[in-house]
Amino acid sequence: MVVLGTVFFVLPGLVVDHDLAGRSVAPQDRLKAVNDVRTTLLQVIGGLVLLFGAYVTWGQLRVNQDGLRATQEGYVTDRFSRAVDQLGSDKPDVRIGGLHALWRIAEQSARDREAVISIQAAYLRTHLPWPPVGPEAPAPDMPINDVAPLETRTPDAQVALTALGVLCRTREESWVNLSVSDLRRADCDGLWFPEVNFDRACMEAARFYRVNLTQASLVSVNLRHADLTTSVLRRARCVLADLRGAKLVETDLRDADFTEADLREANLRKADAHGAVFHRADLRLADLRGTDLSAADLGEARLTGALASEHTRWPAGFDHATAGTVHTADPGPEPSPLLQPPGVTWQAPSLRSLP
Repeated sequence: MVVLGTVFFVLPGLVVDHDLAGRSVAPQDRLKAVNDVRTTLLQVIGGLVLLFGAYVTWGQLRVNQDGLRATQEGYVTDRFSRAVDQLGSDKPDVRIGGLHALWRIAEQSARDREAVISIQAAYLRTHLPWPPVGPEAPAPDMPINDVAPLETRTPDAQVALTALGVLCRTREESWVNLSVSDLRRADCDGLWFPEVNFDRACMEAARFYRVNLTQASLVSVNLRHADLTTSVLRRARCVLADLRGAKLVETDLRDADFTEADLREANLRKADAHGAVFHRADLRLADLRGTDLSAADLGEARLTGALASEHTRWPAGFDHATAGTVHTADPGPEPSPLLQPPGVTWQAPSLRSLP
């Protein structure tokens, strides 16, 4: 009270007297000047009070936000733990629920996305090893048409694979390990697997329509009868890969490495293989009509019986006729994928080439 009294009753008079410097003025003019000073002081103090109130409110808001963030993190951690616990259940539907919960957590929490991706990949490697183990797993030498689609025989693994292919679109770490996995007749349409390691995995008759496999590692992988139509395998490593009977129609194969790969009876119509490496690859009976092989490395590649057309582009100086290719008419536009049989009922045709 003493301070306020001094500020509002004593200080204004001192300020006015100081400004007058001893000059005499009418009492009413001096009173008006004192009141003006009091009004100004009142406005300044009111502004300071407002600023202090705003600072206190901001501090309280930060405390509330920190508390809310801690609560949310605790909630996410609890959900994460319960979802991981569900993966160990003996019931497939419980495991599927856990996988979906992890998927949801990864979409909502960027901090947990990499951990979820790692868990999904580990789940696939441990539940679907190659060669398969366990009495319920189809034998490694079982004809592919007798193997049920992945979504039918192990629906939880198909959910994990789909979640992984969605989350890999925005991941931060460079490599994901899915090597030595049994992914026969898996459905990967439209998913993203850039820089994913599929080395020595078995993906026979899997569906990879419009899949991003940029810089993926596919060393010694089994992709017989796989459908890779319109997919992107740019700079992918397919060394020693088995692609017999695979469909690579209109696929981006630029700068991919198919050294010593087996591409017998593979369909590469209208594929872009500019700069790809087919050194010592087996392309016998492959369909190369409309394929862009300009600047490709075909050193020691076997091309006996491979189909070519006037739209096939060869490396400069390469004599495809001497290599044994068969020149035939171009097939024209490719059929719509909507006209293809679904993956559940699709049957792989028999291969004419020897094992």
